Amino acid sequence: MKLPIYIYGHPVLREVGQDITDDYEGLSTLIEDMWETMYFSDGIGLAAPQIGRAIRLFVIDADPMAETFPECKGLKQTFINARIVESSEDTLAENEGCLSIPGINEKVTRPATITIEYLDADFLPHRETYTGFAARVIQHEYDHIEGVLFIDKIATIRKQLIKGKLANMQKGKVSAHYRVVTAPQKRK
Repeated sequence: MKLPIYIYGHPVLREVGQDITDDYEGLSTLIEDMWETMYFSDGIGLAAPQIGRAIRLFVIDADPMAETFPECKGLKQTFINARIVESSEDTLAENEGCLSIPGINEKVTRPATITIEYLDADFLPHRETYTGFAARVIQHEYDHIEGVLFIDKIATIRKQLIKGKLANMQKGKVSAHYRVVTAPQKRK
């Protein structure tokens, strides 16, 4: 089932996700729905907070980026209860976008290499190191389960330039080709 994407301004996007166990109700269906939602929305990653769940779960399929970024070849994985345990001091800057912030792309500087520990969809443990764009995609989704958005990491001047667009999103004025849930509006 295609789920709606929660948009900038919705409080769930700022919550730190809770760890889950293998008996989390409806987990396998939730993961399937997240894959379907991500593909339908033309994303390469989707975190549970983006579909209204403040849990430590995200899915990534960066394989379509492999022609430009060879390190993304074969990167299709479910990440549960992930923790980044190491980050390099060297960094890379690239443009990023987000399904929860449609129409905005900004340059973000992130560590070039990370090591992450997580459980896969079968709750098997992994510890893996990623570099380049693969590391970036993982860090972007990981930030979601930490209540952080990519716009929190951009230059102050850039934040000023997109302030109006973000304010409109918070007011529910957003255009996307997928279903969305906007921030609750305060009654006057």
